[in-house]
Amino acid sequence: MRRAPALLLLSLAAASPADAADDAIEGMAGPYGERLRYDPKGLTLSFPEPEVKLQIGGRLHIDAGAARFSRPGLGATFPDTVAVRRSWIEPTLTIGKDWVVAFQYDFSDPILPINDAFVAWKGLPDTILTLGNMKVPFSLEWLQSNNDTLFAERSLANAFVPDRRFGFAIGHHGQAWTAVASVFGDAASNGITGDGVAAAGRATVAPILEERETLHLGVAGIVQSRARGDGAFNFSTPAEAFLFARPFVDTGDLPDAARVSRIGAEFAYRNGPILVQAEYIHAAIDRFAGPGGALPSLGFQGGYVEAGWVLNGAGRAYALVPKGGTTYATFKGIQPRDDQRISRGGIGVFELSARYSAIELNARGFRGGAERDVTLGLSWYPEPNLRLIANVIHGRVQPGAAQSDALGTAPFSVDTILGRLQIYW
Repeated sequence: MRRAPALLLLSLAAASPADAADDAIEGMAGPYGERLRYDPKGLTLSFPEPEVKLQIGGRLHIDAGAARFSRPGLGATFPDTVAVRRSWIEPTLTIGKDWVVAFQYDFSDPILPINDAFVAWKGLPDTILTLGNMKVPFSLEWLQSNNDTLFAERSLANAFVPDRRFGFAIGHHGQAWTAVASVFGDAASNGITGDGVAAAGRATVAPILEERETLHLGVAGIVQSRARGDGAFNFSTPAEAFLFARPFVDTGDLPDAARVSRIGAEFAYRNGPILVQAEYIHAAIDRFAGPGGALPSLGFQGGYVEAGWVLNGAGRAYALVPKGGTTYATFKGIQPRDDQRISRGGIGVFELSARYSAIELNARGFRGGAERDVTLGLSWYPEPNLRLIANVIHGRVQPGAAQSDALGTAPFSVDTILGRLQIYW
């Protein structure tokens, strides 16, 4: 048994590429029929009976940028002009056709390092049952992989979307529709408890679902109940760049949040190399009664409209069903053809993008701030596992009360240039 890993590595080193077209290297079968393979999807260890595969993937995102405020006296924009945005290891274990065990760990995040950590069962027709830490089924933009979003960061409206949470989800799909229902607690990295209990659901339909053309419509909602002993709640967002040291709009801590409700609407249309996508999200916070009686509820909103154009490629395919979890009905990333790869004499694939996003955290005498951003982007895909992103962002900010000490109360604008090196396998 101890010699098996060594034999696998030796067989992999001695093997020739299984297929020159996809740069796969496959080792000879080991003493128990196990086989090691390396390809653009990562490192995969497979066993013959029962069919078991362990795929080890990962991603590394490195950001660099510069920014400028329109008003002096606001302090430094970035604490560091270069930083690691993500550094993930992603093993996935597949057992037969029915079981998937997924795990993601971010070495660059000391607060919430555990991302996906779930077990999924697909033994029922067109149904996936998932238990563990996963994405809450809410928002098309959030459910898309951060490898595949049109821009380096998601929009301002993503402030209303919870991070991954521990819970149970059931998803079902037809030929052109999906439905997911789930119950969640807190994140696994936070110990599951301490942020109430949430029920979430999402439904999508694709009236047009063809290889070249897709029309996507979706609606989702979350209702989260919280106890008085739970931690403080807040909504906040930076100006669509990870490098900023602080958010510009922020509700501040809301220790009296009793129930948080969110509802979102999704639209996307893809025709060949062109993709147009939009979302609107409304969030409401009902508060515990204070000494003077009931406190008014707070209503916030946000959304975005974005478009992408692949200049010399086929565009983004539509993925109706995930391997596990809740990421139904999303758009995949760009994959250059073999003849487009720079290692094969090509120039890669280029994608232009533009976005307008907005968030409003002011309500009924409560001032959390407001922001509007316009972003232009260019992505270059020189190889299947490599992407370079350049974003130019212009934001207009009305600071909230929670940020008034650092940012004052007068509106200001901020201009940002952001670049990212993105490696994933």
